[in-house]
Amino acid sequence: MTDNHVSLNMNVRGLEQSATIAINDRSKNLDENGKHIYRLGLGQSPFPVPLNVVNALKQNAHQKDYLPAAGLRQLRQTVAEFHRRKDGVEASADGVIIGPGSKELMFILQIVFYGELMVPTPCWVSYMPQANIIGKKVSHVHTRKEHRWMMSAEALEEHLREQNDRYRPRILILNYPSNPVGCTYPEEELKAIARVAREYELILLSDEIYGQLHHRGRHVSIARYYPEATIISGGLSKWCGAGGWRLGTFTFPPDLQWILEKMSVVASETFTSVCAPIQYAACRAFTGGISIEEYLLHCRRILSTLGNRLATMFNDAGIEVNSPEGGFYLYPDFTRFRKQLKQRGITDSRALCEDLLEETGVAILPGASFGRDAKELTARLAYVDFDGAEALAKSKMHAVDKPLPDDFPEKCAFNVIKSAQTIIDWVKG
Repeated sequence: MTDNHVSLNMNVRGLEQSATIAINDRSKNLDENGKHIYRLGLGQSPFPVPLNVVNALKQNAHQKDYLPAAGLRQLRQTVAEFHRRKDGVEASADGVIIGPGSKELMFILQIVFYGELMVPTPCWVSYMPQANIIGKKVSHVHTRKEHRWMMSAEALEEHLREQNDRYRPRILILNYPSNPVGCTYPEEELKAIARVAREYELILLSDEIYGQLHHRGRHVSIARYYPEATIISGGLSKWCGAGGWRLGTFTFPPDLQWILEKMSVVASETFTSVCAPIQYAACRAFTGGISIEEYLLHCRRILSTLGNRLATMFNDAGIEVNSPEGGFYLYPDFTRFRKQLKQRGITDSRALCEDLLEETGVAILPGASFGRDAKELTARLAYVDFDGAEALAKSKMHAVDKPLPDDFPEKCAFNVIKSAQTIIDWVKG
């Protein structure tokens, strides 16, 4: 019988399921089969969608018509106003496109744009597989632990010099606060990166999906410093707790309108338009207001409190990790335990995470899933295995301008604290 694999597109042969989706499916399967799993693999917000946004969805459930491929005009205007208000950048409704998650918009952008994709590593798990599906050339700007696993302007410039092709068409993806690292770029570094990008005429895709979860509420968009060629990627999944709603946004400057127009054409031939009721509800989310700002203040404080507690636990145990500055991730480095782990047959990040899951039920993802050499003993931990609604309710019992009580993580995120201690005990053997 003919091997069906020969009929597959060469770009998808060997392609595996997204690491984050795979770990979530596997965790569910193990849990259903009686093994208690600490779910730190999938980066899904633990917090509920704000009530007024949920009510807006209910009120618009009757909306049944196809909407324009680029998105509901009212929503595009609201998103533009959001970026003007939050990020201090010029934006217009004509420069916004709405998609079924920013993930799909990233894929279509790569279809439309001819040039190379540049990605700092470690990076989100789907940037490079998407490029591979399309057959696009990818170059990596590898970061270092000493630089908090974040790309410096110097490293970017050195990488571009080595390519010796100043005007090659390129898109550089920046993601901050970072998934998987949890760190962000200081303002001066953004200015320096913008200077290099302008010199080499790069297009920047600034993935700011975690921007509103900057733990101090001080996210700065690089579009302020490189407005002519920065696309801002956002959506509802992280700061609004609505990952399953599948709504993402791209905001373009006027000079890149030609890309948006072609993306709208591709959208019309693929997903047609995003679910109508969700687009109407998203108008409420992006409009903001006192209730949403209060919601964000509590989410940030909870994530900061919990993330810093975990970072302290790991560092005290000799597992190096940066304190988080945004989002809900940590990126621990187990290098100090390489000798002990090798004696147990663990020599790379995949084996580390596989054995950890099998032996303890703690699900995290290997650094290799984020574009790093598998021999690096790094991993990503998403500290989201807690009841976000309960945590919000308890946080609201304390003034937002004061720190949460020391015992808040144990009371509201016991599974996460327990899983961290389990990792520490397991690594130490």
